Amino acid sequence: MVFKPKSTPLYLSGLFFFHNSKRFLRTISTHCSAKYDEENDRNHEIRNQQHHLYLYKSKGQHLLTNTRILDAIIRRSNIGPTDTVLEIGPGTGNLTVKLLEAAEKVVAVEIDARMVDVLHKRVADIGLQDRLHVICKDAMKAEFPQFDLVVANIPYGISSPLIGKLVYGGNPFRSATLLLQKEFARRLLAKPGDSEFNRLAVNVKLVADVEFVMDVSKREFLPCPKVDSSVVIIRPKNEIPDINLNEWCAFTRTCFSKKNKTLGATFKQKKKVMQLLKLTETTSLMRENALTGHNHECDEYYDGNNEEENTNGEDSFASSTSDLELNLFKEKIVGILKKGGFEDKRPSKLSNEELLHLLSLFNQAGIYFHDHVKPNNANVDFAAAYVS
Repeated sequence: MVFKPKSTPLYLSGLFFFHNSKRFLRTISTHCSAKYDEENDRNHEIRNQQHHLYLYKSKGQHLLTNTRILDAIIRRSNIGPTDTVLEIGPGTGNLTVKLLEAAEKVVAVEIDARMVDVLHKRVADIGLQDRLHVICKDAMKAEFPQFDLVVANIPYGISSPLIGKLVYGGNPFRSATLLLQKEFARRLLAKPGDSEFNRLAVNVKLVADVEFVMDVSKREFLPCPKVDSSVVIIRPKNEIPDINLNEWCAFTRTCFSKKNKTLGATFKQKKKVMQLLKLTETTSLMRENALTGHNHECDEYYDGNNEEENTNGEDSFASSTSDLELNLFKEKIVGILKKGGFEDKRPSKLSNEELLHLLSLFNQAGIYFHDHVKPNNANVDFAAAYVS
């Protein structure tokens, strides 16, 4: 049993952990306090209700148990009494209860129906059930209602696509206070020139600012994960560059495919030259069709997302493209890089402003990385856009 004096019960008694969802690992045991009678009774009641609820490490079910850290997260989130807070992965509600005490409403998205049952019972016990709305669904598939803030200890496995869904989704919000794997948080906070600097940081910082709050030891979770965590706050920018976001994501995918290679080396590769030439000609034809109203047939556009689907089309395009045409297009690309002073630059050392400038040079020359004719769509492919 777990007894936390002078704090809200953490709903951990009766929980068992399975390693890799197959074998029994251990029951919870922590330091106890002599002053635990009231919480002992409550925890005993909870254990009977839960019938030995199992937590699965393989599903990222790690409960934050340190109330001081929970309180610090609430303070730094700056929750107002009229705010609606979105929480992803509430688990048994250690953070949820504190959110309900500070906010007007909490929308909790939880995929595990067992956790939902525990959460409903716990909130009902303190009389705050009218302020909680639970969505029992995969957070990556759920449609989020309107909210003001995000405060969550999110499963590590969906950190990247979930952040993409938040910052590039259609729901405006003030900030997202997230508990993340420490290594992932470092990548998110990285700056040009840092060894951790990557496409994730580039894409997120185009539309949001990221602030480090604090590190959290793995010992503060049950079951104990293998790595430490960090709390960060993501704040969407009031103004973002007026660019096609799909084009930007396709461009950064190309640049950061080998982030420490020079851009000259990346863009001189025959396969990459062929891809860009095909996309440029396809985009040019589509733009012509849009202007003239004609509907000439053309191959599906290429943006680097579906390598396998485009293999046959690329082979056909390569066979119909002369070496002269390919070399001329390659010289055009190299000329753009030289014009901007980017030929010997490495993506891992470039700021967003420099990358935006390079993208504009390519686009001005009629070279695109994504179907430029399609309308600008903020709801990009999140999983593909943020895995670097």
